[in-house]
Amino acid sequence: MSSDSLTTGASTATEADQPYFDPIAYGTGPDDNVTDTAETAAVTHHTITLGGREIAYTATAGHLVTVDPGTSRPNAKIFYVAFTQDARSETARPLTFCYNGGPGSSAVFVLLGSFAPRRIKTNMPDYTPPAPYAMEDNPDSLLDKTDLVFINPVGTGYSAAIAPHKNSEFWGVDQDADSLKQFVKRYLTENNRWNSPKFLYGESYGTARSCVLAYRLHEDGVDLNGITLQSSILDYATSSDPIGLLPTAAADAWYHKKVSITPVPTDPAAFVEEVEKFASGDYAAALKAFPKADPAVVTKLSEYTGIDVATLTSWKLAINYRFLTTLLQDRALALGAYDGRVTGIDSGIAGKVDPAAGSNDPTMAAVSGVYTAMWNSYLNEQLKFTSNSEYTALNSQVFEHWDFSHTDPTGVKQTGPLNTAADLAALMAINVDLRVLSANGFYDFVTPCYQTVLDLQQMPLEDARVRKNLTIRFYPSGHMVYLDGNSRTALKQDLAQLYDTATGDTGAVNRVLALQQNKG
Repeated sequence: MSSDSLTTGASTATEADQPYFDPIAYGTGPDDNVTDTAETAAVTHHTITLGGREIAYTATAGHLVTVDPGTSRPNAKIFYVAFTQDARSETARPLTFCYNGGPGSSAVFVLLGSFAPRRIKTNMPDYTPPAPYAMEDNPDSLLDKTDLVFINPVGTGYSAAIAPHKNSEFWGVDQDADSLKQFVKRYLTENNRWNSPKFLYGESYGTARSCVLAYRLHEDGVDLNGITLQSSILDYATSSDPIGLLPTAAADAWYHKKVSITPVPTDPAAFVEEVEKFASGDYAAALKAFPKADPAVVTKLSEYTGIDVATLTSWKLAINYRFLTTLLQDRALALGAYDGRVTGIDSGIAGKVDPAAGSNDPTMAAVSGVYTAMWNSYLNEQLKFTSNSEYTALNSQVFEHWDFSHTDPTGVKQTGPLNTAADLAALMAINVDLRVLSANGFYDFVTPCYQTVLDLQQMPLEDARVRKNLTIRFYPSGHMVYLDGNSRTALKQDLAQLYDTATGDTGAVNRVLALQQNKG
């Protein structure tokens, strides 16, 4: 991708689009690879109106080749889609690298759902009926604040290892972070963006990825201005802790009108905050005391969750995934783990389908059709990138072969469940101007909002001044916060503040650049 429009200020309005057909076959298995090392892309030109201002931008869909830092030989072709505002200088224009998680997820979900210039229309939290579907210009796009680069890690999208390397060599916590680090550096070089303010936006496992990637970028001389952690999973040891899950279960029960406390709460945010205090106090004590828990606390737990006392007692008071199939059992409905507002039939054969298989969770089932159809339509017809290969949105083989071991910033190799909060803490302590936004949905059972709060409270960052750079926000939505229209708009406002704060402080920006230059 040429960076001429960024550095010269020339208009791209009259430039012709450059379609591209990619004939390469991209295998998705652990032993697959490609031999091609070409950096090719489709380039198209567009406009969008945001806040009453028309913005001309260029979309680039294609590949960059990363190299093995030890041998300087090509090791992977990484597929990406970039949206860059035309006629802006390098230093004046922030740059954000975005990705999903999994491990094994492509970037299609965050690209089509969140803050790119175009987005899908869904009926969330209701099921989106089959085609014809629709896309629209995104009034909440971040293109008025930052250029956006959506990355597909090896084994997803159209990304693959280059022979003699194999896909599985990139499937691990540290291997993946090192691969994306190489991609980021290659993008900065190819597009003359080394002096741009830099940000990361990761969702789900992408938040763990961001913590590791951000620290490793720093070690390689690339310092960031900001990070957004959306729907975090930082400590796998606590991911199913009943204390962290309880506020989400209560939010789900509130949404479905199953709470029985009086007066009935009217504000979900205030209600979740109330349940958080209960969770870490009386509920935590009741879990330890079971079966001799205070009956009044068990009754309160039942009122908060909509689950009767007898059932809670059979669960030893531990809120877990059984809650999702129990709350609306009288109506033969199951709640979506990714968004508890969404329901699916839980009787007959539907009740026997594994919700963890592919898109069978009610939340994913509600939107998987529109994602698949509109991504192929958008990529082929508007971004003008076509391929012989099938785009791999989700690759279960990646997760099955993933190496969850991790060497943290102190040099200690973790032998237990993955925890990347220390990586974030170490980086924030070094780069004291780094701004971090944690964005969370109330109805997300997969990465519960309160567990994120607890994990961030426990991360080893003692300096109170630096902790002020961390902002935690909650939205009345699920795991994919942006699929709820009002939540997406609210998150855009919080992101706008993040970018304004991180780039508006000239002294902070200069200190970040100095860190980078000192490491270079």
